[in-house]
Amino acid sequence: MACPISYKRTDHINICVPIEKLEEAREFYRTIMGLKQIDRPEVFTTPGHWFAWADIELHIGVEPALPVSARHTAFEVTDVAAARRWLEQNHIKTYDEPLIQGRHRFTFYDSFGNRLELLEYKQ
Repeated sequence: MACPISYKRTDHINICVPIEKLEEAREFYRTIMGLKQIDRPEVFTTPGHWFAWADIELHIGVEPALPVSARHTAFEVTDVAAARRWLEQNHIKTYDEPLIQGRHRFTFYDSFGNRLELLEYKQ
């Protein structure tokens, strides 16, 4: 049987940081990544912050530090080279990834161990 789920778009991405790094994470995603912070529903009683860009939300919650893994979120950008320069100017180490035809991409880790990928589609 084929999967009955019909996907439309990414709604949100949830990442976690140790509680003592929550405000540092808020500043990183607001200032370095340039995301707009949005109101977080009052139904949530644990600490966290929400952000929005385009029609996607980023939710930052708290949990103990996790080991580094291949888990990541990929964000399509309009100028991957400029994004990489910006991150490196802000002392974020970036990593080349295996080439995928039509995609220029790289990865990096935020200060909390979350692996992120930025990519741009090019022919």
